[in-house]
Amino acid sequence: MRDRPEGVEETELVSVLADGWGVEVRSANYLPLGAGSYHWAVVDSGGQAFFVTVDDLGVEDGSREAAFGALGRAFDTALALRRDAGLGFVVAPIPSRTGSTVWRLDPRYAVSMFPMVEGEAGHFGAHRPEDRAEVVELLVELHQATPVIAADAPRTDLTLPGRDRLQDALNDLDRDWAGGPFSESARRLLAARADHVERLLGDFDRLVEQVRGTTAAWVVTHGEPHPGNLIRGAAGLRLVDWDTVQVAPPERDLWMVAGDSDDVLADYTRATGRPVAPAGLALYRLWWDLADIAIFVDELRRPHRAGEDITASWTYLRGYLE
Repeated sequence: MRDRPEGVEETELVSVLADGWGVEVRSANYLPLGAGSYHWAVVDSGGQAFFVTVDDLGVEDGSREAAFGALGRAFDTALALRRDAGLGFVVAPIPSRTGSTVWRLDPRYAVSMFPMVEGEAGHFGAHRPEDRAEVVELLVELHQATPVIAADAPRTDLTLPGRDRLQDALNDLDRDWAGGPFSESARRLLAARADHVERLLGDFDRLVEQVRGTTAAWVVTHGEPHPGNLIRGAAGLRLVDWDTVQVAPPERDLWMVAGDSDDVLADYTRATGRPVAPAGLALYRLWWDLADIAIFVDELRRPHRAGEDITASWTYLRGYLE
C-alpha cells in the first residue's frame, strides 16, 4: 500500500504497541509495499526489529466486528501451525500481553506484530520453474498439518468474497457513478464488459458445484502462496501473510505453483496420496480474478480521492476487463 491508512497517526500506533505488547518503540518507519494491509518496520529500545501490520476492518461500522474476529481467527491458526504443528516456515504473529494475535487500534483498524524476517522477498507473479518443486514441498507440509488445527481454523464456504457488491454494481450501470475521480470511468468499463463478467460468474457457480462434494479431502491452505509472500533466507523459505488461511480444497494453493507443467502436481500427489482435481485448479484461478474484480469495482464505485492506491486499483481493473 503506497498511501498511509486514513486517520491513523504514528503516535497512536506507538501507544498501541506499548499497551498491547509492552514494546517501547525507538523508531517506526512506514513501508509502502504489499496490498490490502499497511506495514511498518519497528525497532524497540533494545534494538529488536519487528514487522507491524495495520489492517482496515472496513468502512461500514456493522461489518467491522466480524472482520476483526475473522482476522484474529486466521492469525490464531497461523500461530498454532508454528507452535503446535511445528511448521518453522510459518511466520506467525507475536501474541500480545493478553495472548491475542490482533489488537484494536481504533474502531476501523486492527494491529498485529510479527518478527522481522531476514532474507530476500519475492515479487507477486508466477513462480520461477526452478522454485516450484520447493514451494510444493512446503505446501505438502502445510496441508499435512491439517489435523492439528482443523477444529479451530477458518473454513471456506465457497462463496466469492464481495460478490454481493459486484452484483449491485452490475445492476447499477444505467446511471452515473459519482464516488470519486475514477468512478464514472469504472462504470463505463464495467458496462462494456458486463456480459463477460456475468459469464465468468456463471462459470464460477458451475465449478463450485463440482468442488462442493470434495470436503473430505480439504486441508489447511494459505490461500496466496505466490512469490511475494515468500522470503528466502539462510534457513530456507518462510511464508508470510496468513490472514487468508482457510481449510479448503488443496487446489486453493496448488494453482499458484502449477505453471504450465503437471510435474509438480504429480510430485504433490506422490507425497500426499491426493490427486489434484482440474475443477479445483480452474475454480481458484477464476476465483482470484473475480475476487480482484469485485474488490476494485467496489473501491472505485465508493467515495474516494485521488492517490497511488486508487490509481493502482483502476489500472488493475483495466487489466482484467480490457
